[in-house]
Amino acid sequence: MVEVKKEGVLLKKTTLEFENEVVLNPAAIRVGDDVHLFYRAVSKGNFSSIGYCKLKGPMDIVERSKTPIIFPQFEYELHGIEDPRIVKIDNEYYLTYTAYDGINALGALAISKDLKTFEKIGIIVPQITFSEFNQLISSTASLNEKYTRFNHHVPIEEKTENKILLWDKNVIFFPRKINDKLYFLHRIRPDIQIACVESIKELTTKFWQNYLVNFQEKIVLTPKYKHEVSYIGGGCPPIETESGWLLIYHAVHDTVEGYVYTACAALLDLKNPKNEISRLPYPLFKPEHSWEKTGEVNNVCFPTGTVLFGDTLYIYYGAADEQIACASVSLSALIKELFQNIV
Repeated sequence: MVEVKKEGVLLKKTTLEFENEVVLNPAAIRVGDDVHLFYRAVSKGNFSSIGYCKLKGPMDIVERSKTPIIFPQFEYELHGIEDPRIVKIDNEYYLTYTAYDGINALGALAISKDLKTFEKIGIIVPQITFSEFNQLISSTASLNEKYTRFNHHVPIEEKTENKILLWDKNVIFFPRKINDKLYFLHRIRPDIQIACVESIKELTTKFWQNYLVNFQEKIVLTPKYKHEVSYIGGGCPPIETESGWLLIYHAVHDTVEGYVYTACAALLDLKNPKNEISRLPYPLFKPEHSWEKTGEVNNVCFPTGTVLFGDTLYIYYGAADEQIACASVSLSALIKELFQNIV
């Protein structure tokens, strides 16, 4: 097994109104020797915005904003801007997040040139009901029964007059174009799916209808091992290596104590990331310490951002949905271990 070092808790909530409940699930990007963290900040009543802090190197906090850098402005994100991820493609930063209106949770995009001001592009995933989703898929293939279990929200539908949409979260772009196309991961439980377009403008209703008709071909990772038996989802933006795209993702296992969230690793093909090369048959790391086992949600390690310093990969994650922690691992050792587990 590859050795992982738990660096400990990096950020906690403060008394500031926008982050006085919890902080968790940060996006991370390295610029020079600085690391920029864009984290989910939650206020009383479970309203989320995006806080910001800057690190010198991987662990030393040198700046932390006293106000959110991104906050709800539109109906589709009225209740929260959650779980950001960030990459730089060409000269622009793509920050994706989950837009939550109090009922529906959908992947959205904001773009920046300077990491200070962000232009919201809006929701980029399909905005359809589960019934519409099921109808499109069933025209060409049968649906895994877990899709119904996790996405058909009958009790909610009976209690509200609002339209209940299919939840599509964990939108994560690859950090460069592949074959002149933008590739991104997204997650409709229980699997991780992949999509590609030449331009964000292509993500229309028609695009998603055609995409869903061929849905089985879009699944890049599906639960395989015991620790990911319930469902999996995207974690950190893919990391380009000579051996393939390294993907740090999260997996969920339903136990007698509730769901357990672990950080996991897989390797995808560089030229065609739809193809899985290898996957660890065990969690890269799991809840072990008090700050991971007890919190707003117990037993959670939820990775959302990485930076590389030398051969050391630093992985930032939400710990028990309450604090932000960091773990580190040798990149070369992890790649070597993955090649011991070719699929």
